[in-house]
Amino acid sequence: MKLNFLKACASVAIAVIMVCFNVLIPTMALAASASAIDRDARASLADLYKHTPGAKALGDKAVAVLVFPSIVKGGFIIAGQYGDGALRKGGKTVAYYRSLAASYGFQAGIQAFGYVLFFMDDESVRYLDNSAGFELGTGPSLVVLDSGFGKNLSTTTLQKGVYAFIFDQKGLMGGVGIQGTKITKINP
Repeated sequence: MKLNFLKACASVAIAVIMVCFNVLIPTMALAASASAIDRDARASLADLYKHTPGAKALGDKAVAVLVFPSIVKGGFIIAGQYGDGALRKGGKTVAYYRSLAASYGFQAGIQAFGYVLFFMDDESVRYLDNSAGFELGTGPSLVVLDSGFGKNLSTTTLQKGVYAFIFDQKGLMGGVGIQGTKITKINP
C-alpha cells in the first residue's frame, strides 16, 4: 500500500515538473536565441565529427541531423533535464527543437551533456515533423551509439531509423540516458 502511494506521488510530481517545463520555460530567459543555438550546434557537430570519424560517416548518409549541444540535468530523487537544439538538413538549420525529460528514482546531482540524432530515412524525419512531440523510444527505432562503436562504424548496415551519439558529459549524476525524452518544435 505504501509503495503504491509513493509511486502515485512520484508520478504526480513528474507530471507537475513536465507541465512547469512546458508552461514556464518557454517564457523564461533560459531559452537561447536562434543564432546561439545555430552557433553551438555547428561547433558541437564539428567537434563530434573531429573526434568520432564514424559519426561523420553517419552524418554524411543521414537525411537530417538534430543537434542538442547542451542538455542540463539535475535533481534529487526527482530529476529534470532541458536543452534546445537545431535540425539540420544539407548543412543548414531548418528548424529548432526543445528536449525535456523528467525521471524519478535513486539519483542526485547535476550534469550537462549533448546529443546528436541522425535521421537515416525520410519516414523518421516525417515522424518528427508530424508528431506533437517526438518521444524518444516510442517512434522510429532508436539506437544509441557510444564513442567506441562510433570510431569503428560501418555505415553499410545503417539504413533506417534514428541513431544517437551522447557527448561532452560533465558533472556528477548517476547515469545518463535519453529514453523517455520528449522533443518538441520551438520558435526561438
